[in-house]
Amino acid sequence: MDKFTKMKNLLASVEVDATKFYNSGNSAAGTRVRKGMQDLKNLAQEIRNEVTEKKNSAK
Repeated sequence: MDKFTKMKNLLASVEVDATKFYNSGNSAAGTRVRKGMQDLKNLAQEIRNEVTEKKNSAK
């Protein structure tokens, strides 16, 4: 559950930069959005692997 909370916090921080990029045209914020989205993808994969492992170990 700790990683899920971390993911929510990361998404909130990416949202700030996404607003700057899309509304203000701040290209540096766009770079931060891309990095943040990659981090989210990796964290989501880790969560998926944990869930699968926990589900399979319960059998």
